[in-house]
Amino acid sequence: MTITKDTIIGDILDADRGTAPYFLDMGMHCLGCPASRGESVGEACAVHGVDAGALVAQLNGHFGN
Repeated sequence: MTITKDTIIGDILDADRGTAPYFLDMGMHCLGCPASRGESVGEACAVHGVDAGALVAQLNGHFGN
């Protein structure tokens, strides 16, 4: 799976639950909420004041990209 800022968080979590800590570390503690699962990585980063590029890089590293 290749992650971009437009990738939906629920899709990432469904692909690998082991990605949850990346979101928890950025302060996104509502991963079970339907609204959160429907957000893109970019949207969530904007709300939480996190560098989307850095998170995308971490997630792609997790998936071996």
